[in-house]
Amino acid sequence: MRQIKACLFDLDGVIVDTAKYHYIAWKELASNLGFEFTEEDNERLKGVSRMTSLNILLEIGGITLSDEEKHRLAEKKNENYRTFILKMQPDEILDGAKEFLQELKAKGIKIALGSASKNAMTILERLELTELFEAIIDGTKVTEAKPNPEVFLKGAEALNVDPSECVVFEDAEAGVEAALAGNMKCVGIGSPVVLGKANLVIDGLHQMTYEKLMELN
Repeated sequence: MRQIKACLFDLDGVIVDTAKYHYIAWKELASNLGFEFTEEDNERLKGVSRMTSLNILLEIGGITLSDEEKHRLAEKKNENYRTFILKMQPDEILDGAKEFLQELKAKGIKIALGSASKNAMTILERLELTELFEAIIDGTKVTEAKPNPEVFLKGAEALNVDPSECVVFEDAEAGVEAALAGNMKCVGIGSPVVLGKANLVIDGLHQMTYEKLMELN
C-alpha cells in the first residue's frame, strides 16, 4: 500500500463556511426573480459550479432564460457574494482547520486546495492561509465539475504525487465521489448518511490529527 504524501482540501464547508454568504446571494437573486429560495433548496447547490447552481435555482423557480441572461445573473450573484467575502476575517476559519494544516506542513505532508470556487484565492488571502498551500486548483483552472475528479487530479499533478498517495477532505457527496473516482482516499466532513462512501467521516478538522490520517494508509 502506498504511503500518504499529500492532502487535498475542498474550501467551502471544510476550511471556511462561505455557504451562508452563497445562500444570502442566491436568495436575493431568487427574490428579485419573484420566488422563494429556501435553505433546503440551497442544499442542492453544495459542491457544484456557479452556472449549474444557477440552472438549479431557475428550475426551482420555473424560469427559462437565454444563455446571455443566465451569464448576466450569475455575474450579479457573484458580485453580491464578493461583497461579503471581501470583508472576511481570519477568525472565520473553521475550528481546527489552521492547526491541522500547520501540523501536516510540519510533518512534511504536501497540501493543495481543490475547490470549484473561482474566488478561492481571495478567500485564502482574507483568511491569511495562502502560504500553507503548495498548490491551489480552483474554478479558474478546471473545466469539469465534481463528481468529475479533474480538480483533485490536477492537485495531485501540481504536487507531483500519485493520486493513490492523496487524501481528500470534502463536505459534499459530489466531492467524495470525485475523490474516489480519482483513486484517492477521502475524509468526509459532515453527515455519515450523506458522505457514507468516504473512508472516514468526521464533524470537522478539529477532530483530525496526523496520526488519524496515517491510519488511512
